[in-house]
Amino acid sequence: MLKLINHPLITHKLSIIRRRETVTRDFRQNISEIAGLMAYEITRDLPMKEVVIDTPVSSCITSELSKEIILVPVLRAGLGMVDGITSLITTAKVGHIGLYRDHETLEPIEYFAKFPADLSEAVIMVLDPMLATGGSASAAITAIKRRGAVTIRLVCIVGAPEGVARIEKDHPDVDIYLAALDSHLNEKGYIVPGLGDAGDRLFGTK
Repeated sequence: MLKLINHPLITHKLSIIRRRETVTRDFRQNISEIAGLMAYEITRDLPMKEVVIDTPVSSCITSELSKEIILVPVLRAGLGMVDGITSLITTAKVGHIGLYRDHETLEPIEYFAKFPADLSEAVIMVLDPMLATGGSASAAITAIKRRGAVTIRLVCIVGAPEGVARIEKDHPDVDIYLAALDSHLNEKGYIVPGLGDAGDRLFGTK
């Protein structure tokens, strides 16, 4: 269920985004590039269908993707991963989901959701750079399932064991893809060593 993607280029770019001194432009570029590199592994087992096409020389039997791909970034940090993946999967559609945490219950509350039609027949990739407690990711997956999605993959760049355990408990049918599994969460819920607040670093906000 948990799939760690190890590649020298991904590890190199992870080092860049982990650095405290990396500026917004470079952080944003490398988040996008890591997502694009991860896309090769995420899509390795996508379903295919046989088709007959005409080349300039003759006809031939080949294969094409048989299911629609829908990316669902979790607002706002998940937006930083979209371009890197759509540069490879140019036909992918993009939905959006926004969540905030209730200060009293600490539970994620959905404040925005917009998806392409008929999620049930598509491969859905939920995008969020950080998998910390897993609360937001689990809520996003629940919301997508409620709208009919069946085949879902959670794609994060850096994760903590606590977040992985939460998703495995709440959604044992969802594969998790990470570029790095870090040590733990600190008392503030940040991943250690992590890379700080991905949303703030992507968009230059504090």
